[in-house]
Amino acid sequence: QVQLVESGGGSVQSGGSLRLSCAASGYTYSSYCMGWLRQVPGKEREGVAAIGSDGFTDYSDYSDSVKARFIISQDKSKNTLYLQMNSLKPEDMAMYYCAARRRATSSANCRRLLLAGSSNYWGQGTQVTVSS
Repeated sequence: QVQLVESGGGSVQSGGSLRLSCAASGYTYSSYCMGWLRQVPGKEREGVAAIGSDGFTDYSDYSDSVKARFIISQDKSKNTLYLQMNSLKPEDMAMYYCAARRRATSSANCRRLLLAGSSNYWGQGTQVTVSS
């Protein structure tokens, strides 16, 4: 059973930065891709960033709304996923969820599906508030 526990959310002013962390267990890197989803009340959960391994190389993808501002990374020795969020905007305010998706085919396809909001596991979420 995959377990995901997020931390690092909080309140920040527009233009500021936050780093989210996700402690993960119960999975292997070769079998899953990982990512971050976010949700605001009344809207569907949306993919923000995804990362997956092909051999020894990690590949990442981002939604257009956060590209060039957010960076996803993973520390395999610590089983921890990160999301560095820079130049935060009020529209980034949401509940952020760490997510995992089983890799059925390629890492690229797994990441694409995760960015589309399709995940098998997710955590409890951590709130990010951005004030203007």
